[in-house]
Amino acid sequence: MIRSVFYVSDGTGITAETLGHTLLTQFEQVAFQQMSLPFINSEEKVDWAVQRINRAAEAEGARPLVFSTLIDAHLRTRLGECQGAVFDFFDTFTGAMEQELGVHAQRVAGRSHGMGNVRTYSERIDALHYAIQNDDGATVRDYPMADVVVMGVSRAGKTPTCMYLALTYGIRAANYPLADDDFENASLPAALEPYRHKLFGLTVDPERLHQIRNERRPGSRYASMEQCLYELQGAERLFKREGIPCLNITQRSVEEISAQLMQQAGLKRRI
Repeated sequence: MIRSVFYVSDGTGITAETLGHTLLTQFEQVAFQQMSLPFINSEEKVDWAVQRINRAAEAEGARPLVFSTLIDAHLRTRLGECQGAVFDFFDTFTGAMEQELGVHAQRVAGRSHGMGNVRTYSERIDALHYAIQNDDGATVRDYPMADVVVMGVSRAGKTPTCMYLALTYGIRAANYPLADDDFENASLPAALEPYRHKLFGLTVDPERLHQIRNERRPGSRYASMEQCLYELQGAERLFKREGIPCLNITQRSVEEISAQLMQQAGLKRRI
């Protein structure tokens, strides 16, 4: 049986989706059909959301799960009249936090993923631009501004990790791809020597790398198991010889990779 899930928010819905999805992962035995209803910020819109939830309840013969981050008390009350099981994240936590902190929450919608503090938003966008402009290792002129230089062979997860670090933490992450020439030398690439303290390596199991590359360039030397083994062994020898911290990404999501990189590299989030 499939259970419908609705994420209802007066903003982007990202917070409701993130928290709700985290909870749903603990119930793998249940199939969920998930729908996001963002920008529910008026009576008309919340009534429309209630109608959608009620239709799903009647069609499925079971109460949909409704994860809500609505701020307005009146809209929350109207949503609570639906035929779903409503899990109100703000109602759950805000009251207890107000009591503990001794102040009232401002209850302003859209602060989590809106522009909010302009300086913070600018940090995020600047970090994203930095990651894009330093994605291929072609030049190291901007490396003095890097918080971290992520190294690894092609298709080892460097680009998505750098982008996630930028968007989530405001980290300026450069991407340096390792190639055959780097494995033939007995020392760190000369261009990286001044930034040794910023280096962090990513590696992956050869079977996984072979699969990823073969999807991109099937049957090529680039995707062959022999080439994957050669590059990965060379990269890992380099990391070990030069004392570069590294992480195997095979069984990790980009969120896990980024969080562990932040911890191992001792980086502090900018946003």
